[in-house]
Amino acid sequence: MIILDGNSLDLEKFIRVARFKEEVSISEESIGFVLKARGFVEEVVESERIVYGINTGFGKLSDVPIKKEDVSGLQKNLLMSHACGVGEPFSCEIVRGMMVLRINALIRGYSGVRLVTLNKLVEMLNKEICPVVFEKGSLGASGDLAPLSHMSLPIIGLGEVFYKGKRMNTMDAFNKVGILPIDGLKAKEGLSLINGTQAMTSVGSFVVYDALKLSKLSNIALSLTMESLNGIINAFDERVHKIRGHAGQIKAASEVREYLEGSKNITKQGELRTQDAYSIRCAPQVHGATLDALEFVKEKIEIEMNAVTDNPIIFADDKIAISAGNFHGQPLAMPFDYLGIAISEMASISERRLERMVNPSLSNGLPAFLVNGSGMNSGFMIVQYSAASLVSENKVLAHPASVDSIPSSANQEDHVSMGTIASRKAGEILKNSTQVIAMEIFTACQAIDLRGKPSLGKMTKKAYNKVREYIPFIKNDEIMYHHIHAVNKLIESDELFNYIFKEEN
Repeated sequence: MIILDGNSLDLEKFIRVARFKEEVSISEESIGFVLKARGFVEEVVESERIVYGINTGFGKLSDVPIKKEDVSGLQKNLLMSHACGVGEPFSCEIVRGMMVLRINALIRGYSGVRLVTLNKLVEMLNKEICPVVFEKGSLGASGDLAPLSHMSLPIIGLGEVFYKGKRMNTMDAFNKVGILPIDGLKAKEGLSLINGTQAMTSVGSFVVYDALKLSKLSNIALSLTMESLNGIINAFDERVHKIRGHAGQIKAASEVREYLEGSKNITKQGELRTQDAYSIRCAPQVHGATLDALEFVKEKIEIEMNAVTDNPIIFADDKIAISAGNFHGQPLAMPFDYLGIAISEMASISERRLERMVNPSLSNGLPAFLVNGSGMNSGFMIVQYSAASLVSENKVLAHPASVDSIPSSANQEDHVSMGTIASRKAGEILKNSTQVIAMEIFTACQAIDLRGKPSLGKMTKKAYNKVREYIPFIKNDEIMYHHIHAVNKLIESDELFNYIFKEEN
């Protein structure tokens, strides 16, 4: 079980809870913080002192006072009226991520939510009740209001959930597992539940986690291509990369040297040619820049995982609630745009290497489109077309979302981040890029066989053997999409990654 304390959640723990369904609990110290902040909220309600979010309307309606007897109904109305999501539902792992992130933010003790409300979120998470949350509808400022409203409705028995893969009304699922909804929300609780960046953070966390693994597989794909094209290893010499000094570049070159250790296919400069094209020779610089970007975004995400993103923020010791803007998603929106750009470059350079293998003018003696009897057979011609299509789609998706804004709430909320859009499109870029790298690996294995398959490197041999468990050598034209999808599944399921790197793990 992972104990949440509002300060120590990181990407690894997040994945353990959100993807692998590890249970959570709230630390004893955090419970004390929650109770203290709640005490302040109740003092405000009893005194009828006007404090935004506790006994006022919201957004443009912040100057409208709410009577003491109406504050509970106000919070319920807030969740219902703000649950305006559209599109397809988020995956349950993304929603679980939203839940654990929101719990972790609220237990810092700056929000004023009741412990019973937090415990209900914990119970739903641990019993694998997944709220139905729609992927579109957030502006990424004033928090991820629509997605978090959908996430929060089940706490009071409303909305829909997934349970054991089936979509149903919340109370039907609660009855199956023996959960009771809480008896309504109290002052500020609805606002505390939805004022945050947890939808964009959850989506972006999965993208970064999976992209970091894909970055290692992009170096495997590069290494397999070098096996097939008799790539020149000198450009990966440690001395070259150390004198430039970028950590990602140094690591990318080191990984390729490790993966190709023992290969009889690679060459040295001057043996067959003086130098390789940029897509091979400059791969450490390109792959390394992507890795550096991923590490940067990971750092920003882990800060946000432990951040207070509510409004107003309660400082119970000082008996004050400050209305500010920690819900604004800009600190993540810009990194998520950067994330999409970084991942798209993995695919862009991968497709260029794929082209070198299928093009007889560039492949150092391999048959056209990697098939014998070309003309009658088209071979891997359209594999490259498909990869090029995905790379071009990525170029459209990589346009930044964070440079856009549109006013909302009668112009009270006049600059928004679009951070959730940025994270979602980074996810689409990741899907496309995974497909492209799968195509490069598929193509490289074919090219290696046509080259005669002398001894492969230490890690490239493992990658080749795993692919060949599922994909045969293509002698004559056959339906290709089955093979492309199979390699992509090897990547997305982590089977290829775990097989290649299992000794390291």
